[in-house]
Amino acid sequence: MTEFKNRVFGCAVVKAVNANYNADFSGQPRTLPNGTVYATDKAFKYTVKNYIKDVYDKETVFYFKSLNENMNPISLDEMYTKYFKEYPKDSKKMKNEVAKNLLSCIDVRFFGATFAGKTNISVHGPVQINHGVNVWKENNIYSEQITSPFSNKSNDPDAEKGMTTIGRQAKLEEGHYLHHFSVNPQNLCDIAELAGEGCKKLSDEDITKLKEAMRRGATWYDSASKAGCENEMLVWVQLTADSKIVLPNFSTLIKLKDDKEDGKCVYDFSMLKDVLGKVENDIESVEVFFNKQTCKLENLPMKTHENDL
Repeated sequence: MTEFKNRVFGCAVVKAVNANYNADFSGQPRTLPNGTVYATDKAFKYTVKNYIKDVYDKETVFYFKSLNENMNPISLDEMYTKYFKEYPKDSKKMKNEVAKNLLSCIDVRFFGATFAGKTNISVHGPVQINHGVNVWKENNIYSEQITSPFSNKSNDPDAEKGMTTIGRQAKLEEGHYLHHFSVNPQNLCDIAELAGEGCKKLSDEDITKLKEAMRRGATWYDSASKAGCENEMLVWVQLTADSKIVLPNFSTLIKLKDDKEDGKCVYDFSMLKDVLGKVENDIESVEVFFNKQTCKLENLPMKTHENDL
């Protein structure tokens, strides 16, 4: 496999309509102090890992919940032995071998790892994803009552048993979460070198799978709260191999207009176009994947390759 060496900047947009893309522990959509709805980077990473686990079953996704025979989550050390049988017996070589094994897992090659099991290892992941902030003009959250088909559970014999359990769920009327991200393959170089010969690095094949999961993972994942969540757009700006530039956060460069056109959201790329125009010699390619049924793109940078999701 060919090693991937280019740096990348981009963003992924997840659309949510009457849905709760990333709830807090109270069940409410997460909000900033000013009331703007947002989602953590973990929410988007989960959709990527879940997609790869389901679609590419030969790939190992290490940091993903797994249960034991008692239906309880397994520990970090148990997860390691599940995939790699046992820890190395030579304590002097343990960190090297564990690091090599971890880097055989595609999610670690993407997002890195903090491993605090029988030994301690930190892997700085090449793919760094920011929190996703709702770029739509409104942040309308509503809640609704729901019922269970079972009666109230109570130890009080005089408690009302004639009613079923009542609960609540909260959803966002409409949101478009924009996650900025960057990819820097050099983040793995030091630990891969220490791990020794045969250690995996980020490859072209990995990047193909990453781009696929980034543009399909949210739509693929389905649950009661995430029904209504789907991928809307992926912007991928790949720099030349020798480029040293750093691009600004894409959440400041791509704007979602307040008014829709023919029922479609309109994304304005004017600011990104201006920024990339000043460093065009550092840009190898610009790709945009988007849902052509739900959104329109304006003022795209020159030589942008437009693709359907």
